[in-house]
Amino acid sequence: MKHIWAPWRVEYIRSAKPKGCIFCEKPQLTDDETNHILYRGKYNLVMMNNYPYNPGHLMVIPYRHIANLEDLTDEEMLEHFQIIARCVQILKKVFAPNGFNIGMNLGKVAGAGIEDHIHSHVVPRWQGDTNFMPVVGDVRVIPEAIVDTYKRLKVEF
Repeated sequence: MKHIWAPWRVEYIRSAKPKGCIFCEKPQLTDDETNHILYRGKYNLVMMNNYPYNPGHLMVIPYRHIANLEDLTDEEMLEHFQIIARCVQILKKVFAPNGFNIGMNLGKVAGAGIEDHIHSHVVPRWQGDTNFMPVVGDVRVIPEAIVDTYKRLKVEF
């Protein structure tokens, strides 16, 4: 069995978490660029991850504060997965990745950093995007600033 190590993530895991729910608070603010919100649907939004695994790491988040997948309404769920498909389409156009990781971490033991508000991750992947830097140097190289990634993606949404 091969293991993939992600030691750069420990900074986020160990960091103090803000009170309240950022997934509820950020959409209430009006500056989408500062808050890295790329798209607002009727039931869900697309926000960039501030601690990305790779450039273009997006999250699809329901507006409603719920912890359980089964609590989504049919309308929320349909739009959620339609937006995920749109994210993949846009990321293919803008970044031409070789593949994607798409998923949810449901519950703290499953890796949910924010366990009370479900969300899906859409992570573009490239051949060789995990190299010696994170393993040997405990450093994750993100080759593009989040603000630049935001600008490239925003025009497509």
